[in-house]
Amino acid sequence: MGLDFLEHGADFEAAISATGFGRFHFCLLAVTGLIYANTAIGITIVSFVLPSATCDFRMTSADKGWLTAAPMLGMVIGSYFWGCLADTKGRKVVLVSTLLLDGVVGIISSFVQILPIFMACRFVNGFAVAGAMGICFPYLGEFQQTKYREKILCWMEMFWTLGVILLPLIAWGIIPIQGIRVESGAFSYDSWNWFVAACGVPSLLLGFWLFSFPESPKFMMECGDYDDALKCLKSVYRQNTGDDPDNYPIKSLKEKVRTVSVASQSSQKSVRSLSMRKRKDLKRLFTEIWTQTKALCRPPYLKYTILTCLIQFGLTTSYYTLMIWFPELFNRYEEFEHRFPNTSASVCDVSSIVVVDEASSDPFDCEKVIDQSVYMHTLIVGLACIPTSLWLPLCVHKLGAKFFLIFSLSFAGVVTVGLYYVQNSIQNLVLSCIFEALTSLAISLVFCVLVDLFPTNLRCATQYLMNVRGPAARGRAWYVGLEELQMLGADRRPKDILGPYRTNDSPALLHPTSDLRPGSEPGQSRAVPADSCTYLPTLRPYAISKWCQCVKN
Repeated sequence: MGLDFLEHGADFEAAISATGFGRFHFCLLAVTGLIYANTAIGITIVSFVLPSATCDFRMTSADKGWLTAAPMLGMVIGSYFWGCLADTKGRKVVLVSTLLLDGVVGIISSFVQILPIFMACRFVNGFAVAGAMGICFPYLGEFQQTKYREKILCWMEMFWTLGVILLPLIAWGIIPIQGIRVESGAFSYDSWNWFVAACGVPSLLLGFWLFSFPESPKFMMECGDYDDALKCLKSVYRQNTGDDPDNYPIKSLKEKVRTVSVASQSSQKSVRSLSMRKRKDLKRLFTEIWTQTKALCRPPYLKYTILTCLIQFGLTTSYYTLMIWFPELFNRYEEFEHRFPNTSASVCDVSSIVVVDEASSDPFDCEKVIDQSVYMHTLIVGLACIPTSLWLPLCVHKLGAKFFLIFSLSFAGVVTVGLYYVQNSIQNLVLSCIFEALTSLAISLVFCVLVDLFPTNLRCATQYLMNVRGPAARGRAWYVGLEELQMLGADRRPKDILGPYRTNDSPALLHPTSDLRPGSEPGQSRAVPADSCTYLPTLRPYAISKWCQCVKN
């Protein structure tokens, strides 16, 4: 480093390059990567809770739909809140707050015995997860030199894969355990409660670990806190080189013109130091947030904002809806193939055909156990992401981010259409693996690209603005609502939905809400007159209907 840095100060790129690359950056990648893995667990935990919690909460299909949607709705609301807070108060404070909130509420929810309160807790979990998920990318990227930044950020995809793999392993290791149920009067604490609590512990551990890391130096420079930023860079230098921080070659940082920070322009007070308890400071804080939001909706950032929001809108709509549905779909295929071996069935058919006994004394599945293959299939889906998770960081400089986005989005769309044509559980598993691998790669890549597209003071707000996952929650509610309409007889005309599964040439039609007794073969169930078919709503997961055989007149 030359003496010009002593006289004129160094810009951020020169300052961060002088810290080197070493132990600190590997530790930072580990903590932010594990945070990202933890969000993967937090988002899809409900998919394993639903089958097990049905009995304790006496959940109807509508209840299950709302429970699935609750964390997604929390993410929608939390996204913009945390994004604006991270761009004004700091990355670290938001990460620590969201992790501790997620962990505490997650553990508390495991003790809840009332369904609406449990839903509220999952809503808060989603609200917190939204903060941790988006902020870990800017926080990690703002400690990197330009030449390393893209590749380091792409390694985050491997940690998402780790979370997708760990979730079924944790569920498989805890939920099937017998004999750990605790009961005392109206209070019960079963294996699924232990599972929910276990998934909340990593958030707390990561939150406490993050206390040992500094605030982003780039963010501090943006806020005008050059002394704090220099102190942070000296600490990074010491950890990477083992040298005395006083030997750090950069002695001062070059001040930059801040074009957006209203609080910094209107006073000498840093935006980070604004108190949310003082009315005057709070007003300045909201002014800063509003100015940042307007900047995203104006040139030159408007086109990037629209493009990234549209891409993420489509990705998250399909990804979170299908990923939450996959364990249930695996379970339905398993039950269907157990009842009707060597019989093919499409995804649409299996989604409607899971059967119950008309005289069932277990409407809430209190005696039902999740098949081991469901955990295995979900684990395989996670393992299938490893090749793409390695491919992205190793080849992103050679092929470019644009190539990976176009490739993953195009093929994921083809695979999604292909799900309509699968005829057995193996085909369904293969396409599910490909879909998960490609879409998770695309989502992580969008987060990586945003770090380069937007400036420091707009980066987090953009992350959260594009994370509007409302369609995922609405899609889940629509799915349940349509099945409820089917159960209640919104369309009472006999339909040949199970035509391919009838084993005789009888003109009989299988109608939703009919009675196909467990153990009987398709086409051989009890036939009743068409006008005597009943439309009784059932309380099984996702509106699983009874079946009867209606005879054409």
